[in-house]
Amino acid sequence: MGRAAAASGPRDLFVVDECAALAELELAWADSGYRGFSADAATWAAISSAGEVLTGATPDALARVIQAHWQAMQ
Repeated sequence: MGRAAAASGPRDLFVVDECAALAELELAWADSGYRGFSADAATWAAISSAGEVLTGATPDALARVIQAHWQAMQ
């Protein structure tokens, strides 16, 4: 373990880096018409190109909701 990692203490494996997760969701879905990605407490959200608000309790749950929505639109 490096000195910086040891100094900062153990990392909580269940804490989500919101900025990184939002950036990944945007990278994955923005070209498919989804925008306005946000996280507020236990609600993760995105807005479809039709203005629908899609939500999930986690980044993975939101990604599954977006994928299902996108597949239904095809």
